[in-house]
Amino acid sequence: MTINDQLQKIANEKRIGLMTHVVIGYPSLKQTIKLVQIMTEEGVDFVELQIPFSDPLADGPVIMRACEDSLAKGVRVTDAFITMKKLTSKVKIPLLFMGYYNTVFRYGVEKFCYDSKMAGAAGLIIPDMPLEEEREEHLAMFAKKYSLPIIRVISPVSTPDRLKKNADAAEGFVYCSARQGITGVRQELNPHLAEYLKTVREFIDKPLAVGFGISTRQHIEAIKTHAQVAVIGSAIIKIIQESEEKEMEQRVRRFLSSLVV
Repeated sequence: MTINDQLQKIANEKRIGLMTHVVIGYPSLKQTIKLVQIMTEEGVDFVELQIPFSDPLADGPVIMRACEDSLAKGVRVTDAFITMKKLTSKVKIPLLFMGYYNTVFRYGVEKFCYDSKMAGAAGLIIPDMPLEEEREEHLAMFAKKYSLPIIRVISPVSTPDRLKKNADAAEGFVYCSARQGITGVRQELNPHLAEYLKTVREFIDKPLAVGFGISTRQHIEAIKTHAQVAVIGSAIIKIIQESEEKEMEQRVRRFLSSLVV
């Protein structure tokens, strides 16, 4: 299923969608596959599979620790492609690679896009790749060559000019960070979030996904009139980090079921 197919399904069902996040290889490659299957069984619409990186600039301590653990266990980019391929043979929802441009560059931009497509990825989220670098790096060009949508990421400090440029380049949906800074669990949402999302809507007509600090059903309720997808990452990884292995899967299931709006 493509990103657009899933977005249409969400719209037809008149609900807000849910995108969750895993770090490939955390707590293990085998458990990554099991966790994504659980997410699918609990009604998740999209999953970001993060390729672990040593200096994840947009990520807070929870996800950073998961990346460090995965890398320490020897997980590499090739493991990400193998994991994606295994998962796309097991689940039907769109799975996206999330990662940082240094990983893509070192692997080879065209090769990364080709191998992502061959593994079954539905799209890419590369938050540190500015549009202005496209003329030198050609990420969007190669992604388009292999029919691989790039999800654009914006923040509360994105200027009208940046919003216009992202609107022109947007495919699928646009990822709106709920606040400036790094990912992480928060008790309270940005008090200016609704105003920010209304401003974004003035420039962007694609569906909006909102992440960074979304961690409860109440948070999802608060954004559902302004966004089409809620993104939950750190909250799930925090549960994994705090769980005994024998209880981890059940705790993740229980948390996901609590989010249904």
